Amino acid sequence: MINHEDSDYFEELTGDLDLSEAPEVQDLGVRVRQLRENRGYSISELAQLTGYEADFLEGIEKGETKPQLGTMIRLSEALKGALGSLIAGEGDRPYAITRRKERKSVSRSTTARGSQELYAYKSLAPEVQNKHMEPLLVRLKENPEDETSMHEGEEFIFVLEGQVIVRLGQDRFELDPGDSVYYQSAQSHMVAAKNESATILAVIYGGHKKE
Repeated sequence: MINHEDSDYFEELTGDLDLSEAPEVQDLGVRVRQLRENRGYSISELAQLTGYEADFLEGIEKGETKPQLGTMIRLSEALKGALGSLIAGEGDRPYAITRRKERKSVSRSTTARGSQELYAYKSLAPEVQNKHMEPLLVRLKENPEDETSMHEGEEFIFVLEGQVIVRLGQDRFELDPGDSVYYQSAQSHMVAAKNESATILAVIYGGHKKE
């Protein structure tokens, strides 16, 4: 019988999150700019809608800033676009079968000041059109700055490998392989590796349905 609490089992199941396959961050910035222009917004108007500084948004569009998922969710809400279309581009299929060796769209996210990488992720269903959930395979790193996030939506996280620290408001939890957590993203939250790195399956609902 397979022990599903054994981290070696999950590591074998998921394989390595190969960061060498990461595309240029510019691709994500181009999608943000195109969606902003399609909506007829200036950088200043998008800054007012999101609460972010115009310089920060320009850095994303130029590929100089590596935004966190919470930032992408807030942008998708302001731009009335699907989260998945920003993360992995527009899909054109009613379903997706994603083989282990066919995972796509590796992106990296850093702290707000860009001083440290917090996690890298792969979309597990980039081909699906008009989806409202985004399944991701995420390689977490430590978050020494204890930086939290707040945005609309819901998140489900299942720990595959390593130990994960989860902060929800004032509560703090340590999760092991096989543990999971589901929470409303509008509350202050932080998810990070306890030691060096950890791998999770994250399913994110951004709280906005594409028009």
